[in-house]
Amino acid sequence: MAYKVIHYINQFFANIGGEEMAHIPPEVRVGALGPGLGLMREFQGEVEIVATIICGDSYFNENPEQATRTIIEMIKPYNIDGFIAGPAFNAGRYGTACGAICKTVQDELHVPAITGMYIENPGVDLYRKDIYIIETSNAATGMRKALPLMANLIKKLMKSEEILDPKVEGCIPKGKRKNYFAEETGAMRAVKMLLKKLKGEEFETEYPMPEFDRVTPGKALNDLRKARIALVTSGGIVPKGNPDHIESSSASRFGIYDISDVMALTNDKYQTAHGGYDPVYANEDPNRVLPLDVLRDLEKEGVIGSIHPYFYTTVGNGTAVKSAKAFSEQIAEHLRQDGVDAVILTST
Repeated sequence: MAYKVIHYINQFFANIGGEEMAHIPPEVRVGALGPGLGLMREFQGEVEIVATIICGDSYFNENPEQATRTIIEMIKPYNIDGFIAGPAFNAGRYGTACGAICKTVQDELHVPAITGMYIENPGVDLYRKDIYIIETSNAATGMRKALPLMANLIKKLMKSEEILDPKVEGCIPKGKRKNYFAEETGAMRAVKMLLKKLKGEEFETEYPMPEFDRVTPGKALNDLRKARIALVTSGGIVPKGNPDHIESSSASRFGIYDISDVMALTNDKYQTAHGGYDPVYANEDPNRVLPLDVLRDLEKEGVIGSIHPYFYTTVGNGTAVKSAKAFSEQIAEHLRQDGVDAVILTST
């Protein structure tokens, strides 16, 4: 008899719509759909997706407690053996929803629950200690690689089989260490690693340390009334038509646009290129994301010295940290050369 699981996906992967449908409340449909069809192929008859639960990303993150309670009540009648959410890749709201639901299913219904995310998804840091998370690529192009790993892991959990090293299973480490008997003593292994390091050879530490990205705060401005202020955003505000074709997700570039004669951003000349939030309000009034109108008022009142004649923009949605750092270094160099004293950096 096949194991029974329920699969959770968002409105996008249910083929209902994008951000314009991210407000939809939870609903349940019988059987598999979207990525669940791929999971069913991987299960090869051992597991059946008896139902799929769909919820809009905005709805869940705006109503987390209510959404979670509704979803749990939807799950209960099915008497499932396991639960799968996603994969969410690098979609932040989707990832946090997947993590929250998996944790609750695991804690309250006492069945194994897993999801899949890109390592930089905020859901990873929130839930990696509580649930198993298969490590995925940052975009849905990695679906074919993610689904076999997810299918294999949930099967092992439902069968109460031993879960091996995270690298073997393809999941993100939970930060837990497990004792085992090694063939060589710790001293011998340490010496061998040291010798490899001295020779410039590759080696793998047995105790990886977390890497913390610390940023030293800049010095306070002596006199704001003489300061030149620049506007930088990851909210995707661009001239109408997005002339530099900045991607709506996983941006590979940033834009630089002249606002020397612009008093405020109007919706006939500016828009957002961002694909990670509902663009309606940003397109209606782009100043909501890039507050040039308020900054012009402060300039007139003498609160600040002047506004830098260019603004810098990119899209943060799904953009890798490595790319974001590269953008910031280039933007910072431009600003230094132009004598900018401070930056107002806005997001979404």
